[in-house]
Amino acid sequence: MHRFTILAFAAVASLPAAEAPRTFSIDAKDLAANRARLARGDAAITREVVALRAEADRLLNLKPASVLDSPGVAASGDPHDYYSAGPYWWPDPAKPDGLPYLQRDGIVNPESRTSGDMLAFRRTCESVRTLGLAHYFTGDARYAQKAALVTRVWFLDRATRMNPNFQHAQGIPGRSPGRGAGLIEARHLMLLNDGLALLAGSPAWPATDAAALRAWLEEFYRWLSTSKNAADEAAAENNHGSWFAAQRAHMALTLGRADDAKKILLAVRDGRIPRQIEPDGSQPHELRRTRSLNYVLFNLEALTLLARFGDHVGVDLWKFSTPDGRGLRVALRVAAPYVDPQKTWPKKDVSDENRARVLPLLTEALRHGEDAGYRDLLRRFGGTPAVGEHWRLWWAR
Repeated sequence: MHRFTILAFAAVASLPAAEAPRTFSIDAKDLAANRARLARGDAAITREVVALRAEADRLLNLKPASVLDSPGVAASGDPHDYYSAGPYWWPDPAKPDGLPYLQRDGIVNPESRTSGDMLAFRRTCESVRTLGLAHYFTGDARYAQKAALVTRVWFLDRATRMNPNFQHAQGIPGRSPGRGAGLIEARHLMLLNDGLALLAGSPAWPATDAAALRAWLEEFYRWLSTSKNAADEAAAENNHGSWFAAQRAHMALTLGRADDAKKILLAVRDGRIPRQIEPDGSQPHELRRTRSLNYVLFNLEALTLLARFGDHVGVDLWKFSTPDGRGLRVALRVAAPYVDPQKTWPKKDVSDENRARVLPLLTEALRHGEDAGYRDLLRRFGGTPAVGEHWRLWWAR
């Protein structure tokens, strides 16, 4: 038996039997069930945890990032303000200074990846969730310590902390210092918050740090609820509006504001889903994009997260359907077959997409009703997970 496997069983077996963690983008009950399976020596979950630990070990060498690291500075002039550039905007070749920038939908300007905070922010949040998962499954204190350090540098330490707003996200040179559309980059906070929830009880994340982060989140939630940029994003009819609803609902649940979360989710059920999904399951707002498959899946990822959040407050988005058939299930039914890389997507997109993104969507549907077709797709195309692909850890099969 692999040395890590023996150590993992010993570590997990020594962990106290606790209630399911307070996570929302992760199925907490299935996560707890899989930790119990690991302790029993289940081969499938052991493979997943071996891969998770290898990834977490690499993160132990990660230098904590902050908003002060990037060369770009927000229009406010405050280096503690988050700043990023719109990814699909390019200099106008007909203008000496390139201003104002012009849009090329689906074509990423490399400048947008090097001039701002987006990549570092995403990496910070993703790392905290990965490290949190590794700590939860192994009990290794090093992972909790690293997750806490990374969080403190970006969010809490006075010298390096980010201000709690996204006012200057996805700015466009010559057009806007920051837009509502930039709030889509804030969705990674869901990963951070659930990663930290997996550190519950660890000395590495004491109550003082948890309280300080909660204060940051409360201020950010107020900004999400009152700013013009947030209102603009809430009004978006496409995936941007879906992801905004998802992050607001997740933040409300994290902060214990269940009534707020329920209002958000009822608005998704009664307004957003009927407007975004046609009776045949198509998503017109996403299909018109130059990366249409990506955005069809991206919107479904937001809607399935919202359905998960609905389970916490009694709003069932999986059963919901309008009288003419619009609903989450029919939209997934249309997208699901394209997990097969040999199945031709009906539009000619500017880039290929990772079709394995369909797989975790299928597991969400299966939690709300058995479907032999979805089971077959999972069996045929489940394959070996890519680095950072963790959904099998909270899928109890």
